[in-house]
Amino acid sequence: MDIVLALKALIMGLVEGFTEFLPISSTGHLILAGSLLNFTGEKIKVFEIAIQGGAMLAVIWEYRVKIANVLAGLGSDPKARRFALNVIVGFLPAAILGFMFNKQIKEQLFAPVPVAMAFIIGGLIILWVERRARNNPVAVRVQSVDDMSVLDALKVGCAQAFALIPGTSRSGATIIGGMMLGLSRKAATEFSFFLAIPTLLGATFYSLYKERALLSAADLPLFGIGSLSAFVSAFLCVRWLLRYISSHDFTIFAWYRIVFGFVVIITAYTGAVTWAE
Repeated sequence: MDIVLALKALIMGLVEGFTEFLPISSTGHLILAGSLLNFTGEKIKVFEIAIQGGAMLAVIWEYRVKIANVLAGLGSDPKARRFALNVIVGFLPAAILGFMFNKQIKEQLFAPVPVAMAFIIGGLIILWVERRARNNPVAVRVQSVDDMSVLDALKVGCAQAFALIPGTSRSGATIIGGMMLGLSRKAATEFSFFLAIPTLLGATFYSLYKERALLSAADLPLFGIGSLSAFVSAFLCVRWLLRYISSHDFTIFAWYRIVFGFVVIITAYTGAVTWAE
């Protein structure tokens, strides 16, 4: 494999892993990073989705004991069955809408400037929600993911569907949406992690199957490098985020989104950076 191509795959995997579970949009960062690296094209769009599977495996590893207990208790433990049902219900809105509008989203929104606009809008929403939480706190009804109802899961799932717009952030939509619905910061964050498992796994397999004509065995090393680096960086990020949310809010991520979004728009329109579509 070409060493430059391998290095680009490694960088893209790191970008995916470090951004997937933060409220800053991994898809948006991948589009921007791919543009800067001149790592674009139809096959690369598949690559960007496929390496999300590597990041998802980091969540499975981090929560392997809980996942194993849930699977073992599906036949006898009502709490385990409710948790599994909640994850399925939360996954469905994004899955259905993604299946219906995947082509239109890819054609119209997978470009740097629309992503930058979504960065800014999402940042402003996070600022509004965090300010609202300080000035007029929403009563926390759900302290743990195990206490969520099916209706809670459905509402968070509907919030996740907004992340079909590149640059919105899947984790940001689910965490902020969950907090607005009365979930604790920890419960909203952890449910976002668990929702990532079927969401990213489904997106990965669907994309690989749908675009299988574009791929060949020669692409395996490239996809492997990207997935492995996404796994390692996502694992580190998940561990860090769980510590961070114990004493911090998401304001810093909101300002990052806004500043980064404006930088992309300004550089695009002044010609300082040639962003590839």
